[in-house]
Parts: sequence; C-alpha cells; structure tokens
Amino acid sequence: MHVVTEHAWQALFARQLFRRPSREELDAFEPDWTVISVPGLLTDPEEDGTESETFVGIDFERKIVLICGTAYAGEIKKSIFTVLNFVLPTERGVFPMHCSANMGKEGDVALFFGLSGTGKTTLSADPERCLIGDDEHGWSDTGVFNFEGGCYAKTIDLSAEKEPQIWDAIRFGAVLENVVMDRRTREVDYSERMLTENTRVAYPLEYIAGAVADGMGGHPSAVLFLTADAFGVLPPISALTPSQAAYYFLSGYTAKLAGTEADMETDVEATFSTCFGAPFLPLPATTYAEMLSERLSTHGTRCYLINTGWSGGPYGVGSRIDIAATREMVSAVIGGKLDDAETGKDPFFGLNVPVEVPGVASELLDPRGTWDDGEAYDDQATKLADLFRENFTRFESQVSEDVRNAGPHSS
Repeated sequence: MHVVTEHAWQALFARQLFRRPSREELDAFEPDWTVISVPGLLTDPEEDGTESETFVGIDFERKIVLICGTAYAGEIKKSIFTVLNFVLPTERGVFPMHCSANMGKEGDVALFFGLSGTGKTTLSADPERCLIGDDEHGWSDTGVFNFEGGCYAKTIDLSAEKEPQIWDAIRFGAVLENVVMDRRTREVDYSERMLTENTRVAYPLEYIAGAVADGMGGHPSAVLFLTADAFGVLPPISALTPSQAAYYFLSGYTAKLAGTEADMETDVEATFSTCFGAPFLPLPATTYAEMLSERLSTHGTRCYLINTGWSGGPYGVGSRIDIAATREMVSAVIGGKLDDAETGKDPFFGLNVPVEVPGVASELLDPRGTWDDGEAYDDQATKLADLFRENFTRFESQVSEDVRNAGPHSS
C-alpha cells in the first residue's frame, strides 16, 4: 500500500499505524492500493454530488482511496480496514474484526470488541499479557493476526496510574492528534476537551512492552464485547449464549454523551453500530455475524458482554464503573474463573449474570441494586430494552429464531 498525504504528520501516522515492510521488501515494493489524503481540498456538493465538503471514497476497481476535506488521520486507517472487510471474507475466507487482541504467557488469546470510548485499547493493553494489536484483526483457519503495525489510542483523561502502557508509549515518534499543548512549556493537558473528546495518539506496536512482534496468535479462548452503557442499567458482566453472542454482535451497542457528539437532543443516546464497525462493513452484516458464530462454535470460545459504563444511575447521576473492577472481571473471564460460576437471569435483558466475580464487590454485579430508586431503574431499563428491540427489527428476517429471541424480553 502506498499512502500519499498533504501533511508530513499524516505520513508519520501512516508509517506508525500500518505494518512496516523490511528494507528487502521495499526494494521490490509494488503497491496494491494507493491512499491519497488531501484535507485542504474541499469538495463542492453541488458540483461533485457529495453530501458535504468532506469526502472519503473507495474505488475497488482502480484500488484507490481519496480522502478530502478532513485531516482526521483515522480516515486513513479506516479506509483500508473497509477494503479488507470486503476482500478478506470474499477472497481469503478470513473473518475481519474491529477488535483488540492480546495473549497470555500460555498462548491463550482474548479478543476485545467495542466502539470508541468503551475501553477496547485500554483493557487489551494489560501488563500481564502480550498485546497482539489494538484495533483491526483477522481470524483465519490458523488463528488471529493483526492487520496493523501500531496502535491508535484515545488519550482523553489519560494518566500514568490508570493506563501505564499507553502513557509510556507516548515518546519520540508517537503522533498526538487533537490534544492541547502549552506552547511555552510544551506540556500536554490530556484532560482538556477544547477541541474534541476524541483526542488520540498513534504509536508503533513495539512501544508497548512485551507486544507480540509478529502480530499473530492462536484461536481465541475468550471474546469480550465492551459497551459503555450511559443509561446505567446493563450488568457489568454477562455470560452470553451462542445466540446471544450473535444478537449483541449484530446490535453493536454503546451510548454516546452530550458534549462528545454534535446535535444531540438528550444527555444520553443509544448507539447501535452493527458488528461494532457499521460504517466499515461493505458486505451484509449477517455475513460477519455468521463467521463469528461459526468460529465460536468450532473452537469452543467463551463470549461475555462487559459494561464499562455507568452504575448507580445514568450518566450525570451515577458513576463510571471503576476500571480496576472491570479489569478484575476481564481477568476472571480470560482466566476461566467464571466457566462454572453460578449465574442469575437479568429480568430485562435475559442475560446470565455471575453471582460472584473474584476481586469484585458483589453489590456491583446487580445493576438495579446500585440505584437509589428501583422504579427509576426499571423505567430506564425498559427504555433501553425497547431501543434494542427496535434496532434489531432490521435483522429479524435474516437470522434464526434462536437469535431473534436472544435479545431483551418484551415489556
């Protein structure tokens, strides 16, 4: 792949995010695809037939990507991810995934699916495990492999205490994007939201200590779907049946907050991004869901839904689930500590919630019990359950009865 950019920092971003060929490979390099990023070129909607001055287009015949009117570097990486989401299933039989992946000392692999802000990068960057990659992977007949050579982490409210691996990766060669820096002291303020909540850093994979050099691992033993539920009603951890795994994968739920998105009418809005990557899926969503289900079944992979969002009330009332507690839940899943655990059935979503998780306060596992007003919880849970069912109507004719019935219960 050949990347042509208007700005030097974009070229550095591409070098850090994509896999870097050796000098010998470069000597015989012939690009298959070309990405051209020209943020200074604005399209004319009337003349060019575009929706706005910003345009991202992919020509699958000429194998060219054109990015105009936006300097957001994420468009460079996501355009190629979109290409791979078409090519890999149709030509290689590989399941492409928008997920992070890491590996334990015994070679056990875990996958983390989730939309922006759910903790995908943070939770996969575990000092006790080796990082395979933080965003784009393929699952082939031989295992999991990373498409990329770097990481693209969110930095809003970044701290050395909570996210030490990402903090330590910000060094010479890393590319900070949308962050605010004091021009005199050159100190970065990671809490500053003046430009956007979507502040980022791009760095090579090898900046993470213990990262898997070849970006490859075996078949996953655990798959985790991450959601930041700002309604404050989903359990913090739930074991998914195969049918529930397909349902929640197709749903791709998280919540967005006022201040992070333009034109929001309420403080919290549900977001359903199919397969946790809807804008980048050129094939029918059920194609990817079926590939996931087949692999989970073939390899006996455990699947869990992890809520990294709010507890004790919705956004603005409750508090964000502490990341230390979430890490304990993730560790319990990956370590197989919940395989035979006693579970209770959530009355609204039908999810199987562990009664106990090592290292986690038992009261946190009951979302209704964390609210001061139980009836207010019931109203909020009913509202979110209805949103799930409304969203899933578009898939009902394309999935089995088991998957259709795997979602929230009717009120």
